[in-house]
Amino acid sequence: MKREMPDDVRKGLESRQDPADLVDRALTLDRQRREMLTEVESLKNQRNTVSKEIGALKKKGEDTSDAQSSMRDLGQRIGDMDEKVREIDDFLKETLLGIPNIPHSSSPVGSDDSANAIVREVGVPREFDFTPLDHVELGEKLGLMNFSRPAKMSGSGFTLFMGQGARLQRALINFMLDLHIAEHGYREVWPPAVVNRASMTGTGQLPKMAEDMYHMGEDDLYLIPTAEVPVTNFYREEVIEEPLPIYLTAYTPCFRREAGAAGKETRGLIRVHQFDKVEMVKFVEPERSYDELESLLKNAETVLQRLGLVYRIRALCTGDLSFAAAKCYDVELWAPGQNDWLEVSSCSNFEDFQARRAGIRYRDGDGKVRFVHTLNGSGVALPRLVVAILENNQQADGSVKLPEAIVPYMQGVEKLEA
Repeated sequence: MKREMPDDVRKGLESRQDPADLVDRALTLDRQRREMLTEVESLKNQRNTVSKEIGALKKKGEDTSDAQSSMRDLGQRIGDMDEKVREIDDFLKETLLGIPNIPHSSSPVGSDDSANAIVREVGVPREFDFTPLDHVELGEKLGLMNFSRPAKMSGSGFTLFMGQGARLQRALINFMLDLHIAEHGYREVWPPAVVNRASMTGTGQLPKMAEDMYHMGEDDLYLIPTAEVPVTNFYREEVIEEPLPIYLTAYTPCFRREAGAAGKETRGLIRVHQFDKVEMVKFVEPERSYDELESLLKNAETVLQRLGLVYRIRALCTGDLSFAAAKCYDVELWAPGQNDWLEVSSCSNFEDFQARRAGIRYRDGDGKVRFVHTLNGSGVALPRLVVAILENNQQADGSVKLPEAIVPYMQGVEKLEA
């Protein structure tokens, strides 16, 4: 947060439905800190003066006891003030880490997802001449997945893919990675699925969403909620020396505790604790970041277009934005078995929000070191993608016809049958 622009920050927080008093608290702490630093500097100057006086008195052979006493008093006061500055630093850091990103001016203003704007819809939902099944019935009848066995292994909210179901997962992952690498210009990375606290703080998951994360307390490590975390932290605390833009893509498993939250849909693959996802991350110059957001969105759309799926794009309103995003598009697939739209990707521009928290900078054409802009989007998440493929491509005989784009990745299998 820039201290010169408190009103802009307040306005942004209010549009998010977040408390604007965080700004006042941060400004108060910042003012106290600067006042104390000024006082500490004055005390240190006094101490230097007294130190010189002690030296002069010693040269003259005069008594230095009063000066020595004054020196000890100054030292004690400086120590006390330094401790207070450290305490205020901690409070200020905690407060600043709790302030979300400020929405971009093009984000629709609204209090909740009812204000999200539909940008476009692509394709027409299929009309069935038979009663379609949902993905749970299809998956179990075709032997693609099992929900009871992983419940014994791990608990609710986990899925076991088997046979052609497991192959379908692998096929979709490879299809998406190949597409992003060969056609969209991304470089593949294979990051750890476990990260440290600094990484989670850098991308904005901590401290705001701590309760949603799987935390290994003894080692203070976290299972990643998305590849965004390790991939964005690739350049943490660095000045990027490579030419921008930089595009990275990665497949990872993802873990989220919030999956089974009360009142949310938990049937089948709709909301699970562990899932697979291909992620796209961009590091770009600030002047180009919103053009890059549009191309990132198109990269995600291409996946769905190649698979022949019906989808729509929604621009999230200010009250529905994630903690770290300045602007975000949700990509949603039509799932007839759910009679609903399912989010499979969020494409976000974080501007320099993550870069400031993670210390990611670059050198511009003039040699000036600046904070980079980061973006990320799912390209795409698998559970709901599988739901849409199964439910939209089911046949009257109970089989599922596979999209042509992934048949080569299925070793020529064109249809999933019992």
